[in-house]
Amino acid sequence: MRGWAAASALAVLLAAAPVAAQPAPVADGFITLGTMGGPVPSPDRSQPANALVHRGKVYLVDAGDGTVQQLARAGILLPRVRAVFLSHLHADHTGGLSAVLALRNQTNQRDPITVYGPPGTRELVAGMVASMQPAARVGYGIPGQPWAPPADTVRVIELNDGERMMVDGFAVTAAQNSHYDFAPGSTEDRNYKSLSFRFDLGARSIVYTGDTGPSAAVETLAKGADLLVSEMIDMGGTMANVARNSPDMPPQARQQLEQHLSTHHLTPDAVGQLASRAGVKALVITHFAAGTPDPTRTQGYIAEIRARYSEPVTLANDLDRF
Repeated sequence: MRGWAAASALAVLLAAAPVAAQPAPVADGFITLGTMGGPVPSPDRSQPANALVHRGKVYLVDAGDGTVQQLARAGILLPRVRAVFLSHLHADHTGGLSAVLALRNQTNQRDPITVYGPPGTRELVAGMVASMQPAARVGYGIPGQPWAPPADTVRVIELNDGERMMVDGFAVTAAQNSHYDFAPGSTEDRNYKSLSFRFDLGARSIVYTGDTGPSAAVETLAKGADLLVSEMIDMGGTMANVARNSPDMPPQARQQLEQHLSTHHLTPDAVGQLASRAGVKALVITHFAAGTPDPTRTQGYIAEIRARYSEPVTLANDLDRF
């Protein structure tokens, strides 16, 4: 009886509520939802996430912590997100995906969302789906009315180097980059990949590096692109940020981190070389692992990049649109 009463009350409230105006469509483009990078959180930048908007449809490109809130700030309703592209499986790039999947389930979005990503994505999403089961079985606490089975609301397609596919009429190409340096052909190389993506949208092409070090494959992927959205590392600032966050880090762990940052990411000079060699028409920098740069550092970044690359350069902020 309580379940019937609750359902009836909910129906009355919904019937009495005014019909909200439909939100204005979001213009096509690439939105940097979150521009922080690395596992240390920032008070003024959200973790790595982007929204590609094409013909009114929305596609996430990485989904770090805070993605759902950043979508709301960008004026994008969660049900409009049709697919997610994960560049690699580090938590700063995937931490918000669980909320994307679970909140879609909780709000009764029945059309499956597709998650594209490197090997391991299927295992990652399976864990998220498993974590959604208790809430889905309970639903809103009305007997006999669970939410849709979470596994039915998401599909996974794992990608490898060089794969090209059509998604809703536009082309997506994946290239393995140098964020990892496992030996080619090794078991680790087969099982763990970091990808860069190219989106050919008809009138416009956009390349997203994800996390990478210098890479001939990424240069080839980005050839002639209208927009290159690239990561960048500030070694000194990043290590200072890590030291503030983890002052008791063991020396060996610090050494491993320094090796990772120096070889698996792009310095401003390397970003300039990449953009120049690829001949891209404009460059956007994101993934600020050192946090929001002060004006002195900003000027230094731009100067280093411009020594190699003469076209427009933008240091992105959260919610910038390109």
